[in-house]
Amino acid sequence: MANIKGGRAARKRDRQNEKARKRNQVAKAKLHDMHKKLFKAADAGSADDAKKKLVEFVSGLDKAVKKGIISKNTANRKKSRAQLKINKISKEA
Repeated sequence: MANIKGGRAARKRDRQNEKARKRNQVAKAKLHDMHKKLFKAADAGSADDAKKKLVEFVSGLDKAVKKGIISKNTANRKKSRAQLKINKISKEA
Protein backbone atom coordinates (compact mmCIF):
# COMPACT_ATOMS: atom_id res chain seq x y z
CA MET A 1 0.00 0.00 0.00
CA ALA A 2 1.06 3.53 -0.63
CA ASN A 3 1.97 5.78 2.29
CA ILE A 4 -1.29 7.71 2.46
CA LYS A 5 -1.25 11.05 4.26
CA GLY A 6 -2.43 10.51 7.82
CA GLY A 7 -2.40 6.77 7.36
CA ARG A 8 -1.15 4.13 9.75
CA ALA A 9 2.46 4.24 8.50
CA ALA A 10 2.52 8.04 8.66
CA ARG A 11 1.31 8.01 12.28
CA LYS A 12 3.97 5.44 13.19
CA ARG A 13 6.65 7.55 11.53
CA ASP A 14 5.46 10.58 13.53
CA ARG A 15 5.79 8.58 16.77
CA GLN A 16 9.29 7.43 15.82
CA ASN A 17 10.36 10.95 14.90
CA GLU A 18 9.10 12.32 18.21
CA LYS A 19 11.04 9.69 20.20
CA ALA A 20 14.21 10.42 18.22
CA ARG A 21 13.76 14.18 18.70
CA LYS A 22 13.51 13.78 22.48
CA ARG A 23 16.51 11.44 22.56
CA ASN A 24 18.58 13.90 20.51
CA GLN A 25 17.56 16.83 22.73
CA VAL A 26 18.81 15.00 25.82
CA ALA A 27 22.12 14.14 24.15
CA LYS A 28 22.66 17.72 22.94
CA ALA A 29 21.85 19.09 26.39
CA LYS A 30 24.50 16.80 27.92
CA LEU A 31 27.04 18.01 25.37
CA HIS A 32 26.14 21.61 26.13
CA ASP A 33 26.62 21.03 29.86
CA MET A 34 30.00 19.36 29.29
CA HIS A 35 31.05 22.28 27.10
CA LYS A 36 30.07 24.82 29.75
CA LYS A 37 31.90 22.93 32.51
CA LEU A 38 35.03 22.66 30.35
CA PHE A 39 35.15 26.37 29.53
CA LYS A 40 34.31 27.34 33.12
CA ALA A 41 37.26 25.25 34.34
CA ALA A 42 39.48 26.78 31.64
CA ASP A 43 38.45 30.31 32.57
CA ALA A 44 39.17 29.55 36.23
CA GLY A 45 42.71 28.63 35.17
CA SER A 46 42.79 25.08 36.55
CA ALA A 47 44.66 23.29 33.78
CA ASP A 48 44.43 19.79 35.27
CA ASP A 49 40.69 19.98 35.81
CA ALA A 50 40.19 21.46 32.35
CA LYS A 51 42.17 18.62 30.73
CA LYS A 52 39.96 16.04 32.45
CA LYS A 53 36.87 17.89 31.28
CA LEU A 54 38.31 18.02 27.75
CA VAL A 55 38.65 14.23 27.64
CA GLU A 56 35.00 13.84 28.71
CA PHE A 57 33.85 16.46 26.20
CA VAL A 58 35.72 14.87 23.29
CA SER A 59 34.34 11.46 24.20
CA GLY A 60 30.82 12.88 24.30
CA LEU A 61 31.28 14.52 20.91
CA ASP A 62 32.55 11.30 19.37
CA LYS A 63 29.57 9.37 20.72
CA ALA A 64 27.17 12.00 19.37
CA VAL A 65 28.78 11.74 15.93
CA LYS A 66 28.55 7.96 16.02
CA LYS A 67 24.83 8.17 16.82
CA GLY A 68 24.24 10.77 14.09
CA ILE A 69 23.20 13.52 16.49
CA ILE A 70 25.78 16.04 15.24
CA SER A 71 27.92 16.06 12.12
CA LYS A 72 31.58 15.08 12.07
CA ASN A 73 32.70 18.55 11.01
CA THR A 74 30.80 20.19 13.86
CA ALA A 75 32.40 17.84 16.36
CA ASN A 76 35.87 18.47 14.93
CA ARG A 77 35.36 22.24 15.10
CA LYS A 78 34.26 22.05 18.73
CA LYS A 79 37.20 19.76 19.63
CA SER A 80 39.63 22.12 17.95
CA ARG A 81 38.34 25.21 19.74
CA ALA A 82 38.34 23.43 23.08
CA GLN A 83 41.90 22.20 22.55
CA LEU A 84 43.06 25.71 21.63
CA LYS A 85 41.54 27.03 24.86
CA ILE A 86 43.30 24.34 26.91
CA ASN A 87 46.61 24.96 25.16
CA LYS A 88 46.32 28.67 25.92
CA ILE A 89 45.84 28.16 29.66
CA SER A 90 48.59 25.51 29.73
CA LYS A 91 51.06 28.03 28.28
CA GLU A 92 50.12 30.61 30.89
CA ALA A 93 50.61 28.17 33.74
